[in-house]
Amino acid sequence: MRETIEQRIQQGVGNSPADLVIRNVGLFDLVTGEILPGDIAICGDRVVGTLDRYEGKREIDGTGKIAVPGFIDTHLHVESSLITPFEFDRCVLPHGVTTAICDPHEMANVMGTAAFDYFLECASRTIMDLRVNLSSCVPATPMETSGAVLDAAALARYRDHAKVIGLAEFMNFPGVLSGQSDCVDKLVTFAEGHIDGHAPLLRGKPLNGYIAAGISTDHEATAAEEALEKIRKGMTILIREGSVCKDLEALAPLLTPETSQFFAFCTDDRNPLEIAHEGHIDFLIRKAISLGVAPLAAYRAASLSAARAFGLRDRGQIAPGLRADIVLLDDLQTCQIAQVFSAGRPVDEAIFEAREVIAPVGYGSVKLAAPVVVDDFAVPGTGQHQAVIGIIPGQIITEFLRCDLPAADGKVLADKTQDVAKICVIARHGKNGNIGRGFVRGFGLTRGALASSVGHDSHNLCVVGMSDEDMAQASARLEELGGGFVAVEDGKVIAELSLPIAGLMSDQPFETVQADLEALRAAVSRMGGKLEEPFLQLAFLPLPVIPHLKITDLGLIDVNTMSLVS
Repeated sequence: MRETIEQRIQQGVGNSPADLVIRNVGLFDLVTGEILPGDIAICGDRVVGTLDRYEGKREIDGTGKIAVPGFIDTHLHVESSLITPFEFDRCVLPHGVTTAICDPHEMANVMGTAAFDYFLECASRTIMDLRVNLSSCVPATPMETSGAVLDAAALARYRDHAKVIGLAEFMNFPGVLSGQSDCVDKLVTFAEGHIDGHAPLLRGKPLNGYIAAGISTDHEATAAEEALEKIRKGMTILIREGSVCKDLEALAPLLTPETSQFFAFCTDDRNPLEIAHEGHIDFLIRKAISLGVAPLAAYRAASLSAARAFGLRDRGQIAPGLRADIVLLDDLQTCQIAQVFSAGRPVDEAIFEAREVIAPVGYGSVKLAAPVVVDDFAVPGTGQHQAVIGIIPGQIITEFLRCDLPAADGKVLADKTQDVAKICVIARHGKNGNIGRGFVRGFGLTRGALASSVGHDSHNLCVVGMSDEDMAQASARLEELGGGFVAVEDGKVIAELSLPIAGLMSDQPFETVQADLEALRAAVSRMGGKLEEPFLQLAFLPLPVIPHLKITDLGLIDVNTMSLVS
């Protein structure tokens, strides 16, 4: 270390050539918003000189380029991007994401601590700096059958790992506010570190109590008024714009140079298809600026504010002594990326090929207690005043609706004239044969069925359809695949994506996943589907977000009363 420090000093002073110099670049100053001319000198993985002239052992011409700090995605679940950490690295690092803070919550709900072992091993080998927040809610709710249970003692074993930041999103805010013993145990265990929040619609004194527990961030604010109260009470709001949850437009008016220290960006999550069409954090920056956000505020939120919110003091600016995570832009307004440097290394395909990757884990995780048959999807009743989940496009919160649905032979049916489909959740962890049944409005399906093994948060099988026969066929195909997405029409599988790693991730390159998602999207459209991301929307319907109905493997639940409804 002494020799390294001495080298940095000598190269920074200019007494010896820097390892790498980016010449004649315009440095976007996150202090004033000015673009300042000069060179960037790099020694190893650190910036050692800016705003001056340097000689380098290797030099790159930055003429006409604007340098900004590498972007930080402050909250995501790599699994929900449907690819392994190594493919995620290869997919998003060229978009300028040099640091990503992930919560292996999805895999942990299937596999327990084995998910942490896998992700931490991967994080030690990715080119980007992949950091881990330990999943705080496994299981997320007692209303579902999860694959694992993690208490404070299990989490504490990983607390001091070099790649661990702290405790991930504390979704059980009712448990926090009621002083639930297991919740308090986890809060105490991580009291000296970072604790991520997850508190949709929480306001007033309950919010005060939640923050007083030591929770400092939140990515669930969906309205400006809610976000403003939270930052006024000391939280950092992680503005989310993912494949399903899209909050940027609502929150953008709050993001100014004056408030930017209280905001950061997150995706939570974007799949390879969405990344290919739009981008990743670069898309959030681009969209924010298009909505009128000052570039200074947008780029601060994407780097410096994010780094400080998570205690990453060694990054967030292009400045001497900090990590050389640098993005060269052709255009600041549109965040047009020309080149990316991760810890001083130019990012290209060769750098990914040189990584040492590890074999995936979690195969064979879809374990149904018994084969699913058509009769399993029957919903008894008259259909009168039937409880129905109402999808709100671009949100994971939903409406509690009542509809009069058709019925035959004492069984309630789906109704395409009202855009109401049947929805079921099937326990898949081999512990029981639970099946929850209900109805949902908003998919637009006129025929067929869709099925997914991605079902937040316990990741049981989620099936939606207009035909019980097609729903049974889709479920059976999911079990054969070991997990994934399936579209069935008239008894035939017309498109699918295999996700055999814990039923959540593909073992194929992200380009293959992108192509399969394109085929699935086209198939769903032919079936009348109108949602932009139907499988991801389906995956969020078992998520316990207040206020709404949720479908679990116990049935249709009113989470305001925590009771089964019919």
